[in-house]
Amino acid sequence: MDLPSIELPYPNVVPIMTSAGISADEIALYDRQIRLWGVQAQEKIRSANILLITMKALSNEIAKNLVLAGIHSITICDHAIVTPADLGAQFFVSEADIGTNRAEAAAPQIRKLNPRVNVIVDKDDIRSKGPQYFGGFDIVIATDLDPESLNIINTATRLNHKPFYAAGVHGFYGFIFSDLIQHDYVVERERSNRPTLLQPETRTRSVIDVKTKKENGKSMEVVTKREFYSTWFLASDAATLPAEYLKSRRRLKAVTPILTCLRALWEFVQLQNGRLPSTKEDLQLFTVLAHKKHTALGLPVETLRSEVLRSFLQNLGSELAPVTAVLGGQLAQDVINVLGHRQQPIQNMVLFDGDTMEAPMYALHPEGTLGEGLLKSGGEILMNGPVMAQQVAFPLDVIEL
Repeated sequence: MDLPSIELPYPNVVPIMTSAGISADEIALYDRQIRLWGVQAQEKIRSANILLITMKALSNEIAKNLVLAGIHSITICDHAIVTPADLGAQFFVSEADIGTNRAEAAAPQIRKLNPRVNVIVDKDDIRSKGPQYFGGFDIVIATDLDPESLNIINTATRLNHKPFYAAGVHGFYGFIFSDLIQHDYVVERERSNRPTLLQPETRTRSVIDVKTKKENGKSMEVVTKREFYSTWFLASDAATLPAEYLKSRRRLKAVTPILTCLRALWEFVQLQNGRLPSTKEDLQLFTVLAHKKHTALGLPVETLRSEVLRSFLQNLGSELAPVTAVLGGQLAQDVINVLGHRQQPIQNMVLFDGDTMEAPMYALHPEGTLGEGLLKSGGEILMNGPVMAQQVAFPLDVIEL
């Protein structure tokens, strides 16, 4: 499917650079978003080099939003070829592309969205890359990969002090994970009668600076906050829910069981060398793992219903355009906010449930050091990867699909 190219205003006029480094025609092109997040943020966006791994429906949406926002470059890395299954929810490839490299096939359509953005194709398997490869990017986004690959990539981004996102979809369900290591951002708001103190707000977030200014006759606060993060390896399995959840049965009952299902799936994939559940024995193992994860999270047993497990299993491996549009748009918007250091970012796991049309966010962290400190205290465990959980055996009904 051909996508229309963007006609730039006054194409024969030599661009005039503003004091912020953005040309007049860029200001005309990006006027709407500059009004939204400011010239300084747009300047940071236009210099950003993004790595996007795996070119499927979710990454199509991410690429579209980032390229239209005006980043400097996007490198799309995918060693797989286009198959007929890719034509269902992906809009950068067509039937004519079947049998060709997926990243290479998508690149021309991505370039048409915004000719100002450099689109680079990497046809290598991302698992063949050394840690130094990731140092050349401002943000790394990995989609639709197995948990072991996500752990390896996140380890490399940590070693290079680069923000990392992971995301994936299975039909009606999906997730976004972020490890920004340590991230400062600014929130502007009207000043209240109570002073904003330089102190922790939560376990992961602290106020580190407060300035005041006058704007349109109002007294405004410019508050700088700092968020601390942990790794995919820790958040995807070892981390518990925040303390405020564990103290409230009402809040525990409201936690989406999709968290349990995803954690069970991630462990199943590791135990089964990348396979998704398919046989009756697979379904039994998945059910055992799901109950174990649910118990470890401290969630009430009645919230893990058989119909939830059945629906989740039936959606495995599928792509739905409405779901990828929602998750891809949310992830891309968070990347834009992080680049511009505006607004509170994802902290650190968003789960999408298409049955309820909800996308709750949970701060999943283990006890101990967060942020930069994990580079010192957790290097060995990060490099070694997750320890496979021991099999547990107790009688459960097998979910029939």
